[in-house]
Amino acid sequence: MCGIVGVLGKHEVAPILVEALKRLEYRGYDSAGIATVNDGVLDRRRAVGKLVNLSDLLVHEPLTGKTGIGHTRWATHGAPTVANAHPHQSGSVAVVHNGIIENYRELRAELAECGVNFQTDTDSETVALLTERYRRAGETPVEAAFHAIDRLKGAFALAFLFEGEEDLIIAARKGSPLAIGHGDGEMFVGSDAIALAPLTDKVTYLEEGDRAVVTRAGVRIFDESSTPVSRPMKTIQVDRVSIDKAGHKHFMAKEIAEQPAVVGEAIAHYLPAGDDTVRLPGEGIDFSGVSRLVLVACGTAYYACLTAKYWFEQIARLPVEVDVASEFRYREPPVPAGTVALFVSQSGETADTLAALRYCRGKAEKILSVVNVPESSIARESDLALPIHAGVEVGVASTKAFTCQLTVLLILALKAAADRGQINAETLADHIAAIRGLPQLMNVALDDGETVRRAAQWLADTRDVLFLGRGMMYPLALEGALKLKEISYIHAEAYASGELKHGPIALIDPTMPVVVLAPMDPLFDKTVSNMQEVMARKGKVLLISDEAGLETARDGVWVTVKMPDVAPLLSPILYALPAQLLAYHTAVAKGTDVDQPRNLAKSVTVE
Repeated sequence: MCGIVGVLGKHEVAPILVEALKRLEYRGYDSAGIATVNDGVLDRRRAVGKLVNLSDLLVHEPLTGKTGIGHTRWATHGAPTVANAHPHQSGSVAVVHNGIIENYRELRAELAECGVNFQTDTDSETVALLTERYRRAGETPVEAAFHAIDRLKGAFALAFLFEGEEDLIIAARKGSPLAIGHGDGEMFVGSDAIALAPLTDKVTYLEEGDRAVVTRAGVRIFDESSTPVSRPMKTIQVDRVSIDKAGHKHFMAKEIAEQPAVVGEAIAHYLPAGDDTVRLPGEGIDFSGVSRLVLVACGTAYYACLTAKYWFEQIARLPVEVDVASEFRYREPPVPAGTVALFVSQSGETADTLAALRYCRGKAEKILSVVNVPESSIARESDLALPIHAGVEVGVASTKAFTCQLTVLLILALKAAADRGQINAETLADHIAAIRGLPQLMNVALDDGETVRRAAQWLADTRDVLFLGRGMMYPLALEGALKLKEISYIHAEAYASGELKHGPIALIDPTMPVVVLAPMDPLFDKTVSNMQEVMARKGKVLLISDEAGLETARDGVWVTVKMPDVAPLLSPILYALPAQLLAYHTAVAKGTDVDQPRNLAKSVTVE
C-alpha cells in the first residue's frame, strides 16, 4: 500500500523519483505525485491514475531540482483526486505519508481553532499543517517535524521536505516500513529496497519509532524519545530485487512460470543435498516440548496456514489453531504455556499480522515467521524467521510466494513430526525425497496450460463460480476462488465438498461452473460423490485430477485438467498451479488489469 521515495542527489531528481515510483507500482495505488526544492523554492506535481499521467504532466509542467520526494497513494481517507494526492504541502513543508493517522480528527479540530484551512479530505494533510504551524512558531525544520511526529497516533511512514532546505529530508516510521539508502555524496529514502535497488545497494532499515535526519553527508537516526541511536547498514542483493517480465505478457505469468525454480531454491535451502534432515536457520526450534501451535496470517497467507494445519496435525500430531490476523489481534485470545506462534506474510510488513505478533510477544514460548523479505519488520521481531526464497513478487495476486510458503510450512511440519517422534528417520527420508521431486512435477503441470486457457475463455462470460475440495484441497479451493475474484472480478466462492448439501447446492444450475480439485487420495470417492450431485443438477464441472482420478470420474464432466501423480502430502502445492492459471487466463480473456487489479494493494500496511 502506497509507496515513498526520497532523493538527495547530484542530478535532476524528477525523472529519478518517477522511475523509483514505477518500481513501487506493485504495491497498489490510485494517484501519484512528487515535490522538489530548487533554488530554495518548494514545488510539487500530482496526478490521478497511473504514473504515466504524472509523467505526462511533468512534460508540460516540469519540476527542476536535485532534492525531492515522491509518493504513490492507495486511497484510505478521501477519494482518489488530485487534491487528495501526495505530497501534501502547507507553506514551507511538503509531506508524503504511508499509513493512517488515527487521531487526525482531534488534530484537525485543534488546527481549525487556530484558523487553519484544509484543502483535502485526508488524514495525511494534518501532518503537513501541524509541521508548518510549528515552523511558524519559530522551530527549525527538524524540531518542527519531530514535534509533529510526537503528536501522531497510528501507523505511519513519513518523509518531509522543506522550502529553502536543499540538503535535508526528514523521515520517520511507526508501523509502516521505511529504509534509508546510502550513496556516494547522495542519500535516498524508500518504502522498501525494491525502490532503492537501482540507486544503491547499501541500506539502513529504520526500526519502530525511529526518525531520521538525512543529508548528503549521511543520516542521523533517533529513537522514539529523540535519543540518537545506531542502526546497521546492510548490503542488499540487487539481482534479488530486479523487476522485469522476462518476455512474459504479465508479471503474474512470469511468476507462475518461476515456481518450479523458486520452490526448488526453497527446498535446497532447508533440505540440502546429501542430507535427509531438515536444516533451519540460526538455532532453529525443537518441537518436542511444544503443546500447541498458533498460525496467524491474512489473505493468501491465511490459506497457506489452513493447509499447514492438516500437515502439522496429521503428520506431527500437534494441535493447531489458525486465525485471521485482524480477528486474532482484537479477540485477544489466551496464549497458554507451551504455545508457539507462527506468522506468515509475503511482505513481512502486513499491519494486522505484525500487530498480532506483538500481542504474542512475551506470551508465546517462541515466535516464528515465514516471510519473503528477511529484513522485514515481522522477520526482525521473530525469534526465528524462515525465508521462503521466492524472490520479488510483483503481481498483486500472490502465486510463487504462496507455493513457497506451502513448501516451507510442509518442511517445518516434517521437522515437528521428527522432533515429536511421530515419524522415524526412514519415513522422513521418504518424505524429503518426494519433496525434492516436486519442482519437476510442477514443470509437468505447467506444460499443459492450454486446456485451462480454453476453459477460461468460457469462464470469462460467467458471473459466479464455485470451487470444491476436501481435506487439504479445501484450503486450495478457497485460494482458487480468491485468485479468480482478485484479478477477474468474477464472484467466486469455495466450500468444503461435504458442505455442499448444507446450502450451496441451491446455487447449482446449468449456468453455474463448479471447479473440483480432486487428486486420487483417500477422500477422492467422497469428493466425486459431491461432484455427481452437482452434475445431477446440470452444473458444469471442471475437474482437476490425476490420470487415475480422471479415468474413474470423467463421465459427464464438462472439462478435465490432467495433473501428474503426486504424493497426497504434496498435492496442495502442485494443485495450486492450475487454480492460478485458471484465474490468470480468465482475467486475460476479460481484459482486466492482471498485475494491478482494482482496489487492491500488494503490501497491506494499514488496517
